[in-house]
Amino acid sequence: MSDTDDLPRADQAEGAPHPRETARLFGHAQAEADFLRAFSSERLHHAWLIMGPRGVGKATLAWRIARFLLATPAQEDDGLFGAPPPPTSLDIDPDHPVSHRIQALAEPGMAAITRSYNDKGRLRDQIVVDDIRVLNKFFGLSSAEGGRRVVIVDSADEMNVNAANALLKMLEEPPARTTLLLISHQPSRLLPTIRSRCRTLRLGPLGAEDMQAALEQAGADLPADSTHLAALAAGSVGAAMRLLSLDGLKLYAEVLKIADSLPRLDRQGAMALAERAAARNAGERFELMLGLIDLLLVRLARTGATGQPPLPQAAPNEGAILSRLSPDPHRARAWADLAARVTDRTRHGQAVNLDPAALVLDTVFKMQETAAR
Repeated sequence: MSDTDDLPRADQAEGAPHPRETARLFGHAQAEADFLRAFSSERLHHAWLIMGPRGVGKATLAWRIARFLLATPAQEDDGLFGAPPPPTSLDIDPDHPVSHRIQALAEPGMAAITRSYNDKGRLRDQIVVDDIRVLNKFFGLSSAEGGRRVVIVDSADEMNVNAANALLKMLEEPPARTTLLLISHQPSRLLPTIRSRCRTLRLGPLGAEDMQAALEQAGADLPADSTHLAALAAGSVGAAMRLLSLDGLKLYAEVLKIADSLPRLDRQGAMALAERAAARNAGERFELMLGLIDLLLVRLARTGATGQPPLPQAAPNEGAILSRLSPDPHRARAWADLAARVTDRTRHGQAVNLDPAALVLDTVFKMQETAAR
């Protein structure tokens, strides 16, 4: 598989190193131990579904497993001396030949499937059947080597129906000495028959210390106080890197300031927010803006339902603003209902290419209506 440095990769968060380049995995010792236990028991399943929220380290774990499998001899009895002791870590020396080959995308026993580029040079929004069919050639060429083969699909959620059915055939009749690692952010989007043929490794959101360590490893330029970032990122390193690269902390503070003006509404602030959404080349920032508005609505609903704002705060004075706008369960239901309607509205608006500014203003006006009840 070749790598093109000047094009964005479907399996790499903006501003973060590629998962194959990430040296350590934080916060998921149990998942690593579960895989090692299966490896050492000689019952290594041919397919693994690595699931969890976006950005918590699923792809990093998959590449660690790939390096480990390709660099570690099979646990076979060595005659007089018996079998070697079972490995206790997925760590492989960076100077190991397999590590170098994987880093250079030159490992013959390794294939990585992601969304590909179409004939117009644009990244597809799905993994298509031809992306999966590439594996037929990979299996044919690598079979002569006689060693292990590893396939990573990142993410399996992005396969269209034809691609999913093509992969299902491989799961039903897996090639010898092959391990498939399927990364999934939303397992419910996968065919039940695919899920049933995989063993599962479930990864959860990272705690504060692991988040800090993972972001430092990624070379993130962290603010002096990372508590607001931790609240918005919800344990996802990928989300934190996106927030940092798109100035998400400032953007959420602007959204919260508009909320603080409700029910009267800071119209000037609302118009400025809408104009930012409609700015040229603001696609990613617009997506982030919609996500942050949705997050605010969810945090409002949670505040009214529990009687206290979520901690840590995601911006200065957030707790007081949430408590004022959502003081009781009745208000919580109103904000939760609005969140559901806004989600449907924004999905429809994006599908039909509705003007981003109009979509943002419509959402803000609906927030005003809810606050005024």
